[in-house]
Amino acid sequence: MKIERYEFLLKYLESSFEGERNFIANLANASAVINENLENLNWAGFYLYDREDLVLGPFQGKPACVRIKLGKGVCGTAAANKETLIVENVHEFPGHIACDVASNSEIVVPIYIGDRLIGVLDLDSFEYNNFDEVDKKYLEKAVEIIIEASDIK
Repeated sequence: MKIERYEFLLKYLESSFEGERNFIANLANASAVINENLENLNWAGFYLYDREDLVLGPFQGKPACVRIKLGKGVCGTAAANKETLIVENVHEFPGHIACDVASNSEIVVPIYIGDRLIGVLDLDSFEYNNFDEVDKKYLEKAVEIIIEASDIK
């Protein structure tokens, strides 16, 4: 069921971007598509790199932290390490930044073009252990689709 949901999500993303190259518009639709089609999420969105920090971008959910330093929290750590980070229990993650106390698990996919950091895709869940290798595989594909569909400056 999870794989089928992700296969649908990837097709939905592709169709949402058809004829649109604007990066911010595509991120806005991507956060909505992800939030509406995955289970147990309480936040889905993007932080964009501004040459200094990760800055809040398009998202679905409660208001969030606006700036995150590279290497700090789950988002900053995933971005700095250039690898997807799955955290089963955010309360046990050293330096976790609690934007929403209802979040219990998280997955963060860094967005890079070559060696250039663009930002991160961040998903939070109120469930512990909500994310796994299936999520990682498909969310990394989703990020590839976003990059290919968008003009990024």
